[in-house]
Amino acid sequence: MSDWTGRTFEIRLGPPGHGGFCVGRHEGRVVFVRHSLPGELVRARVTEDAGGSFCRADAIEILEASPDRVPATCPVSGPGGAGCCDFSHATPAAQRGLKAAVVAEQLRRIAGLDREVVVEPLDAGTGTGGWRTRVRLPVDAAGRAGAHRYRSTEVIADLRCPQPVPGALDGIADRLWTPGADLVIAVDGDGTRHLVELAPPIETDLGRDRDRRGDTADPGREGPRRGRAGDRPHHGKRGGPRGRRGESRPGNAERQRAAAHRAAAHAARDEWLIEGSGRAVEYVAGRRWELSATGFWQAHRAAAQRYSDVVAEWGALDPGATAWDLYSGVGVFAARLAEQAGPAGSVRAVESGRTAVADGTAALADLPWLHLDGGRVERWVAEHTGGAPRVVVLDPPRAGAGKAVIGAVTDVGPERIIHIGCDPASFARDVSLYRAAGYELTGLRAFDAFPATHHVECLALLQR
Repeated sequence: MSDWTGRTFEIRLGPPGHGGFCVGRHEGRVVFVRHSLPGELVRARVTEDAGGSFCRADAIEILEASPDRVPATCPVSGPGGAGCCDFSHATPAAQRGLKAAVVAEQLRRIAGLDREVVVEPLDAGTGTGGWRTRVRLPVDAAGRAGAHRYRSTEVIADLRCPQPVPGALDGIADRLWTPGADLVIAVDGDGTRHLVELAPPIETDLGRDRDRRGDTADPGREGPRRGRAGDRPHHGKRGGPRGRRGESRPGNAERQRAAAHRAAAHAARDEWLIEGSGRAVEYVAGRRWELSATGFWQAHRAAAQRYSDVVAEWGALDPGATAWDLYSGVGVFAARLAEQAGPAGSVRAVESGRTAVADGTAALADLPWLHLDGGRVERWVAEHTGGAPRVVVLDPPRAGAGKAVIGAVTDVGPERIIHIGCDPASFARDVSLYRAAGYELTGLRAFDAFPATHHVECLALLQR
């Protein structure tokens, strides 16, 4: 089969697929077309062909537009651009409809569930910008911060993406940074901006001298070095099927380089504090957290509060009850459950990031019946098989909790399980595992936690 990369053709688009594209067919092959909407007739250019039954393309001309199409709100992520805002050409309501269709299809196909899905906005605003409080920017070889080109390690030095909250990127484009580094920007609950530069990943050419930072650093930079970043891995947001003969295609080498770069980028790295204290202050349900600015916190300004409200509603612990919070971060959900259980109860939270455990322990010192354990969840649950908690909460990485963890959780037999997922396919796989263990999906909430993108957050309540 010939390589279609660069080929253009007209194609009528069908339903949305998982990954920010619509699905069409051309000459017997499936084509995943970004920047399109269901029902549209577009001129598409193939951007990636790994062989096999499918290829990837961009819609470069809209011949028959959907009524849901609007001018794209992100100037960075168009055809050939960054991977940030792949739904910015659709109305907010249409974006939520696309995400709902994808979640419903994944649940049907993977978990065997026919379930109506409604994706809810996280706040009352009607726009799709100004919501992101945590931003990570790569720096190119010339020292300019930007965004990664879609499915590539190439940096586009353009900071006009509308996702960040106002002020988050002020002044970032006005100076040069360490080539190959990453910038982590956190605007906390007090409105304070914290800016940290992470040393170049050791696997990159630019990272050869990662510990001799004076060779490439901006001489005007101020602030102390702050140890290492990377306690909790960043959850990659790319996925999709692969062709059988992909290893022989040139584009696959770039994808492999991108995967290796992402893995290195989120390993432990030296930090340099540029602005702020490096200690972000956040508030949920009247409680104050202080955590590392490079640590994990929900990206959307309203997400932590909304998710914790759902956990509290579904958890509904009686005084004296027990609960687990797995992949707990700093313990936002554990805190809500501990407040319900009271001093006669017991809540155990488990998190692999040592900094998050320390930050959470400090924030929750007034709840001595809540204990944060540091360690890998799969190991912890395998060692705690006695005594069934009333409720278990899981908020795993994008890949999901998986068979071993879910098997261990269901074996202890909690009354209720609250499972949170940010990838529809992984979420559906985990729901399927719960169903195989005798649990049924009795509650489902989906939130538009990443407006203008294809990403969506799902929360499931499972009961026997």
